[in-house]
Amino acid sequence: MAVTDTVNDIQLLLATLPPAIRDAIQKANDQDNLLEIVMDLGRLPEARYRGHELFLSDREVTAEDINYVIARIGEFGEDNRAGIPRTLHRISGIRNRRGVVIGLTCRVGRAVYGTVDIIRDLVETGQSILLLGKPGTGKTTLLRETARVLGDELRKRVVIVDTSNEIAGDGDIPHPGIGRARRMQVPRPSEQHNVMIEAVENHMPEVIVIDEIGTELEAAAARTIAERGVQLIGTAHGNTLDNLMINPTLSDLVGGIQAVTLGDEEARRRGTQKTVLERKAPPTFSILVEIQSWDSVTVYPDVAAAVDAILRGEEPPCEQRIREPDGTVRREPVRRALIDAPAFGFRRSRGGREQSQMGTNGPRLRDRNGSMTGSVTTVPPQRIFPFGVSRNRLQNAIERLRVPAVIVRDLKDATLVMTLKNYYRQSSHQLRQAEEQGVPVYVLRNNTITQMERQLAQVFQLREMFDDEAEYSRSDSVIEEALLETEQAIAQVINGERNAVELTPRSSYIRRLQHQMADRYNLRSESRGDDPNRRVKIFR
Repeated sequence: MAVTDTVNDIQLLLATLPPAIRDAIQKANDQDNLLEIVMDLGRLPEARYRGHELFLSDREVTAEDINYVIARIGEFGEDNRAGIPRTLHRISGIRNRRGVVIGLTCRVGRAVYGTVDIIRDLVETGQSILLLGKPGTGKTTLLRETARVLGDELRKRVVIVDTSNEIAGDGDIPHPGIGRARRMQVPRPSEQHNVMIEAVENHMPEVIVIDEIGTELEAAAARTIAERGVQLIGTAHGNTLDNLMINPTLSDLVGGIQAVTLGDEEARRRGTQKTVLERKAPPTFSILVEIQSWDSVTVYPDVAAAVDAILRGEEPPCEQRIREPDGTVRREPVRRALIDAPAFGFRRSRGGREQSQMGTNGPRLRDRNGSMTGSVTTVPPQRIFPFGVSRNRLQNAIERLRVPAVIVRDLKDATLVMTLKNYYRQSSHQLRQAEEQGVPVYVLRNNTITQMERQLAQVFQLREMFDDEAEYSRSDSVIEEALLETEQAIAQVINGERNAVELTPRSSYIRRLQHQMADRYNLRSESRGDDPNRRVKIFR
């Protein structure tokens, strides 16, 4: 079937509306693009189409209008949703404090055949697939069509866990849009995870289809199902893989994220700080699809590899799929757009390489209030190879000074090397190789942002280093000690060992660094107490 093959039963929805509103919609004669009808007490009724909106009357909605609709539809469930038997339309209610319905959103449901073609090869692999996308992008439509193809064309035993009757429609007889797939209704939204497990234990499915995984219990049930060898096709709250990774409730769907403290040797080998984020477990879903529209999706064919790459600050393997007007699907590798991901402690550029921000008139230095304090003479861009130096801190220093530098992972690509005093004394093979090749080696006393900023300022000949030299001449050992304490506290909170940690009282400058570290790991922080005992508290 072509994607244009659509079943919408829209006349059954229009029949539930007050005559004046129904007549206005029919007069507009654009039912193919109608998305929903909104009726709020005391406001003008409104129809929302793809690309525009339309007021349906110059008379405000009354309580009688709302009751007219309620009398012609099914009962509202605990999720304040109702439907029309054997259709896919959904009517959602807004209630006042007394529980009386004072607003309605009448959503047009459509069974669109052929939408699954864009990911059909993924469906046929038998691997679990997670669909993400904004409201209105067609997640449920694609989910419904996937269930039909699996049941009718691939002849698999498919069970749909239908929490709000949105996939298979209202009433006890499911909509024909799901084909041979069976549907299990959920008595109340809070019971969805139990029905998911019941479906596996009682009905021997090969595939389970779930809409809107939204709680920790549902995420745990999904993992249990996947571990039993059942293929999962589901949707989750979130627009992108990055959103899902920083969602503490649902991150387990892609393997979960945990903070790990590395040993000195491993941290030096990786070129990172000692506390890093890593994937906790194998992902529940092997494949992830970000839906932009029916005709455009981004596919991550290996979720584990994609999550690992993002946590390392690298380009995750993914591809863009676009359906052409003739029905063919064009595939092309994705160079993901610029992503500012403070939760993971890095920034990534369109080319997937780490890079600094640069001003239009060359790099300049910002003071602590964000004002520009100086400029630089013309200095060529530098490719820095950090040996034993924290890559994340060095990247932060580059961005704060706005100098034209990038961090490279291979010595042969470097124009300069940064290392620490103790590593330089050990005279490692890579440092000797750099010196033999004429690559300058800059030696830092400590692995702190302050030291890195000072060295970068020297490399790029900044005329004015800091707006307040006294503030930045603090002991590097004190700063290093404070940042190490902060890393350990962050690891304890992320791993659930403690709900909150109060740090040792510090100066305002160090507290600012501690707040920035908490922000990078998507944690909250606040300063408590009065000087000289003012300190930072870190919590979720």
